[in-house]
Amino acid sequence: MSSTDDSLSSEDSYSSDSEIEVNTPATRADARRMFDGMPPGVDRIGSLPDGVLHYLLSFLPAQEAVRTCVLAQRWRHLWKSTTGLCIVGAKGAGSVRDLRKFVDHLLILRERTDLDTVDIGLSKFCEEDVPFVNLWIRFAVQSKVRVLSVIHTNVNQPFHLDGLPLASWYLTTLVIHGVLLNRTFLDFSSCPALDYLKISSCVINVSNIGFRSLGRLIIFCCRSFLDHRVRVSAPCLVSLKLDGFSGRTPLLERMPLLQTAFLNLGPSLHHTSHDICLHYSRSGVFCGANDVSCANCLYNDGSSNNSVLLGAIYNAEHLELISSSGMIIFTRDLKWCPTFNNLRNLLLNDYWCVGPDFNALTCILKHSPVLEKLTLQLVSEGLRTNVEMKGSYSSTERSTVIPQHLKIVHVKCYVVDEKVAKVLKFLCTLNLRFCFV
Repeated sequence: MSSTDDSLSSEDSYSSDSEIEVNTPATRADARRMFDGMPPGVDRIGSLPDGVLHYLLSFLPAQEAVRTCVLAQRWRHLWKSTTGLCIVGAKGAGSVRDLRKFVDHLLILRERTDLDTVDIGLSKFCEEDVPFVNLWIRFAVQSKVRVLSVIHTNVNQPFHLDGLPLASWYLTTLVIHGVLLNRTFLDFSSCPALDYLKISSCVINVSNIGFRSLGRLIIFCCRSFLDHRVRVSAPCLVSLKLDGFSGRTPLLERMPLLQTAFLNLGPSLHHTSHDICLHYSRSGVFCGANDVSCANCLYNDGSSNNSVLLGAIYNAEHLELISSSGMIIFTRDLKWCPTFNNLRNLLLNDYWCVGPDFNALTCILKHSPVLEKLTLQLVSEGLRTNVEMKGSYSSTERSTVIPQHLKIVHVKCYVVDEKVAKVLKFLCTLNLRFCFV
């Protein structure tokens, strides 16, 4: 899955043009010349403007920022107006009990200046700590924070948020990790500027997640204990990453502006998915092929005539669709497979390449009329890509299965075993010939 991580690494960065300019060598050289002409022994950092020092102090843990008050007379009150707060323990994420007294005093003594960033890192807590952390989050929102992250490192004991929705005209970026999300916390209708949301290792026990303006969404290794699907509404979404979800796979509503999507279906960590066919591990076929249905397949029998995932991402230009064996969702969705009229790059794993008929692969190719590049990643999890092959047409006659604009077909695998050989043989029947890269 290394190629997937590489292709999506840009989604986790959030650089603007101005930030790129700051990182150029010429600009770094200009920054070094700021102190040219200063006599030796001058406190160069202390000579910086207050605004610059407020910004620099925001990168320190709040305890360290406060301790700078003893450096000199000028530093006594600088920590009160930092542009950001980093609320963590002395060695990274800390227990709430150890932080409570300090943070309460910090919030009281701070100047009432706006905050650009607030990072809260926790390692452990008890029930009586919950109201304090919720208060810190509300303080950040009231301080017009733009970038907020709440990280709880003990994912086996998710931290409980109060469930009340956030309301902010200024919040643009939100990162949540190791948190129990319930009630209406994920109702972001009152956060019109929110553009980036990452939810990782969280328990999502809400029926609906709604966004007005969200552009990028990452849901990583999360789970839900609900007996129905979490419904996600994000009409302005441009980039989506859904990687590992336990319980029932979320149901996506239409995303007409979507450009890029990475969907990796299967349970996260040591949890289980309720969308795995219980008979598949024994028979190698889904329920219905042998007129026997398990509880999971009965829930996914398609009686609602609604697609869970594929119907929402029909407008994407770049798709990576990966699934564990036995997962029902993609197979179910193909019954109502949309036409991907804008899809140009498609990556599929071995889930889509099951013989003898290769129906799943054939179906999605037929519904991708402008596809230009297809990558088949036939590598089991934990193995690296040792072999790569490139396919091209051997004649002017195209199969009706192959999209007219398809130019490149890459096949990646660990070794050319019997399963890979069957895939190559099928592709050869479509007038494709392969060579090693």
